[in-house]
Amino acid sequence: MVAYVPVRWVSPLLYGVVLVGGLYSAAAGLDDGPGPTAWRTAGFVTVIGALFALEAAGRRRPAARVPLLLARCTLIAAVVLLDASGLSQVLFVLLPFTAYFAFGRTTALALGTLCLAGLLTAYLLTAPGWYRDQEHVSDLLMLCVGLVLAISMAAVAVGEQRARLELEAYAARVAELSAATERNRLARDIHDSLGHHLTAMSVQLEMASDFRSLDPDAAQRALNEARRSVRLALGDVRQSVRALRDEATRPTLSAALAALAQDGVALPRVTVEVSGDEDGYGAVELTALYRAAQEAVTNARRHARASQVTVVVQLAGDAARLEVTDDGRGFAPDADAAGFGLLGMRERVHLVAGSVDVDSSPGAGTRVTVTVPRGATAKSG
Repeated sequence: MVAYVPVRWVSPLLYGVVLVGGLYSAAAGLDDGPGPTAWRTAGFVTVIGALFALEAAGRRRPAARVPLLLARCTLIAAVVLLDASGLSQVLFVLLPFTAYFAFGRTTALALGTLCLAGLLTAYLLTAPGWYRDQEHVSDLLMLCVGLVLAISMAAVAVGEQRARLELEAYAARVAELSAATERNRLARDIHDSLGHHLTAMSVQLEMASDFRSLDPDAAQRALNEARRSVRLALGDVRQSVRALRDEATRPTLSAALAALAQDGVALPRVTVEVSGDEDGYGAVELTALYRAAQEAVTNARRHARASQVTVVVQLAGDAARLEVTDDGRGFAPDADAAGFGLLGMRERVHLVAGSVDVDSSPGAGTRVTVTVPRGATAKSG
């Protein structure tokens, strides 16, 4: 069971009130208890001081719940015996009050019942006919009221602390999920942007190596295009950094796709056709479309050995449709064996409530169709 923290000012406040009341009773000569008044007052002050020290020890060692409760019971009983004013009986309400935080409601109610039973037993043994004495009946009723208020106050405080702990746990969970989401987003961005350019560089450097002796001019052109891909990769890195700093500027989808078609790689030949108006589509939706097209083109270049890739985008009033087709060697689509590229594409598109359909078969090329509904992110993009 979780041990909650008692309201710190309640116990010291009651100790202080009882101390002042007992000292006033002794100074005013109202102390009619047995034994020398000075010795009894000194013992009374000493025990009150021990209660203050016990509260300080409880803050330093909150795990010692049972020893603290037993010590508090013993010291309060000693204060009641030494205090002739009768005011110290109010300290009994602290027993169920503090026990509620350490042990729960059941223990607090049990201690409250024991306090009432103890007071009734003392009346039966020391005050015959107490039930006809207004002072004794009033003391009993006041103790009942004090116990009810103390337990109720403890219940409210424990409920507030429990709600705060649950809120902190929920906030920590949300932070963990947010971090995981951001890691996945960064992984998709790295794969979609840098992966695309690195693939182009790999193809260009292979061409430069193959044509180095046969056609030095072609090899030099390939090296120049590889350098261009490096610059584009660096541009994507800078754009990602600006996005992390919330400083990114969003190019139009048609311009981004045009740059994708003109990345300098001889094969496959990429043609782009965009129709419709981008207004009404948010940055997240347009980015999902661009990244899907980029991934499809990269796959056609890296795996399909295609010679022709066609990218068609239709931006309608209710949804956008992207279709990327190639004449490559195709493959057998299998969701369980999908690579990180298709997985990232599906994740990104699903985040904007879109859908991805891959139609391919060995030797028949590939068609990737992405549909993204027109949403409300345009206002924030």
